[in-house]
Amino acid sequence: MAIPKPRFVVDDRGEKTAVILDIAEYRKLLEDAEELEAIRAYDSAKAAGDEAIPFEQAVAEIERDRK
Repeated sequence: MAIPKPRFVVDDRGEKTAVILDIAEYRKLLEDAEELEAIRAYDSAKAAGDEAIPFEQAVAEIERDRK
């Protein structure tokens, strides 16, 4: 993906207040941010060293704790 020339919205003093993005570029940034969040959550869970449990067991425990 080529990096487009940035387009800014400026206030009366010429200070940059916002960025204008193509919708496709905006969606790509959102996807990338979501992927990065998942990677960080994985890294955090891995670093915690907690014991992994099967998904079904986790759901059952969550449901049990809700009651």
